[in-house]
Amino acid sequence: MKHPLALAVVAATWLAAPALAQTAPPPAISVTGEANVSVAPDQAQIDGGVTSDAKTAREASDANNAAMGKVLLALKGAGIEEKDYQTSRLSLQPQFAPNRAGPSPIVGYRASNRVTVRIRDVTKVANVIDVLVAAGANDVGGIHFSVTQASKYLDEAREKAVADARRKAEIYAKAAGVTLGEPISITEEGAPVPLHRGKMAAPMAAAGAPVAQGEETLSVTVLVSWAIKGKE
Repeated sequence: MKHPLALAVVAATWLAAPALAQTAPPPAISVTGEANVSVAPDQAQIDGGVTSDAKTAREASDANNAAMGKVLLALKGAGIEEKDYQTSRLSLQPQFAPNRAGPSPIVGYRASNRVTVRIRDVTKVANVIDVLVAAGANDVGGIHFSVTQASKYLDEAREKAVADARRKAEIYAKAAGVTLGEPISITEEGAPVPLHRGKMAAPMAAAGAPVAQGEETLSVTVLVSWAIKGKE
């Protein structure tokens, strides 16, 4: 005669078997879908500033402040709103004599002031560069182009990414001899990535600076799991 405890263990095992079977994931095909959308940027950002050298810290600072004042007035005169430019770096550093044994003496000071300018019309980038240079800016660069309505184009890329995932899943389903069912999960992998394509076409000159805005490529990747239909 079997021990009552043994019978209880066997019964518990039988009861647990269906529950374990229910937790098994359904048969599925999981693939990654990708899509890129290229868009012309509609906004730009550029850094411009003035670097001044002098014998004393006060002289370097005063010269730099005067020069930067002219740059800011020029931006305002060019129609750039005050909310679209702000100081991004301000520094005053001693300059040391080079190639000397032992401690190097201070031979002067360098003051630097840079502003970041937002340009809401990319066709005016070259003109703003010319304004900066003509006003005395001797440290100009760091151009960055962007798309202000990126979310609208990213939605287009998301649709294309899901379609790409379905295309791949159908290939796998056909190769495996099964039928593709409905999607059971969709996950966007990471944050949508704008791949920067804008660039400065050539070194800037005092006038007529050549600028190529290029395109921004918005990229989306999704992970989609598709159910596999059972045989009818």
